[in-house]
Amino acid sequence: MALTDTAIRKAKPEAKARRLFDGGGLYLEISPKGGKWWRLKYRHANKEKRLSLGTYPETGLADAREKRATARKLLASGVDPSEHRKAEKAAGVERSANSFEVVAREWHVKQSKAWVEDHASRIMLRLENDVFPWIGAKPIGELSAKELLTTVNRVVARGAIESAHRVLQNCGQVLRYAIATGRSERNPATDLKGALPPVNETHRAAITEPASIAPLLRAIDGYTGAFVTKSALRLAPLLFVRPGELRQAEWSEFDLDAGDWNIPAARMKMRQPHLVPLAPQAIATLRELHALTGRGRYVFPGARSRTRPMSNNAVNAALRRMGFAKDEMTGHGFRAMARTVLDEVLHFRPDYIEHQLAHAVRDPNGRAYNRTAHLTERRKMMSAWADYLDNLRTGGNVVLLRSYA
Repeated sequence: MALTDTAIRKAKPEAKARRLFDGGGLYLEISPKGGKWWRLKYRHANKEKRLSLGTYPETGLADAREKRATARKLLASGVDPSEHRKAEKAAGVERSANSFEVVAREWHVKQSKAWVEDHASRIMLRLENDVFPWIGAKPIGELSAKELLTTVNRVVARGAIESAHRVLQNCGQVLRYAIATGRSERNPATDLKGALPPVNETHRAAITEPASIAPLLRAIDGYTGAFVTKSALRLAPLLFVRPGELRQAEWSEFDLDAGDWNIPAARMKMRQPHLVPLAPQAIATLRELHALTGRGRYVFPGARSRTRPMSNNAVNAALRRMGFAKDEMTGHGFRAMARTVLDEVLHFRPDYIEHQLAHAVRDPNGRAYNRTAHLTERRKMMSAWADYLDNLRTGGNVVLLRSYA
């Protein structure tokens, strides 16, 4: 039976906490000391959760039922009431429940579960710096294309055109989420197609010509800086992972006997675990480095603290020290180097290469390949690549040294 004000007032505490149920998941919990708290029990994403709705008598029965109805409306739209409340608190009490900032923070919490931490942080920083101060308090359903363009043009005005495009993209994603959850009826970001100056496409600097790769490899061999940095430089072309994946590598992820590096999903850009087959040359470099850093967590610990990975600029700084300009070669450029040569010179199948680059490769039925897809062929490819680099380094002809069939 539904609760009444009279029943609530007369309810006495007992030796153990007791609950008086009103229906629809709403109940009043009475502590042994007499405190009375409204709670809402609900399920979201197949998990049972509870939401505090205030204390009695400050929150009366009618108020509690109204809060239950609001929470139920959010659930019907696919929104977790608990996450919505956190977004409201983060935005500040002056923001309305359906303001752009509240909905954006709610969207961010939901999406960031599938993002790496650095990516999630960059997006929130972008919203906090370039969006919330201007339209954060605006009810999201009332936001106009003109207001959105004015906000994004502030980013354009400081010369950050690429950032402006990303700000608009993120705002569009928030607005689509608002439509899906019943807080808005249209997305004004779609009206701004072509409204921003185009981005001058630039590519990360990379050396891809075999004749130029050879001097780079010899320069790495002659590097006189820190041994940890030199090891990272040696492994960068052999493994061609993203710079962040390399510098944050942990010894627990490696099985040197099996020749495998298993990178967990949490550290991958696409939030999918990734397997990197290790050629004998990579294993030899790792075993040598293990003698120095193997007792710690990180393969490449920082220069100032072994409890943190090496700086994200360490490899690029080393390349500059060796005389390679920033428009000539970067740490990320080793990926373009491998992709180009494996395809155009060594003629490996593009899907093998793309899978090893941890790109979103799909099979003919549209399903994503798993981490072990084409593993035998990829092991052969990684060994062929390592041998090819050795041949370049020593001045040999740019052909394979042996068959990998």
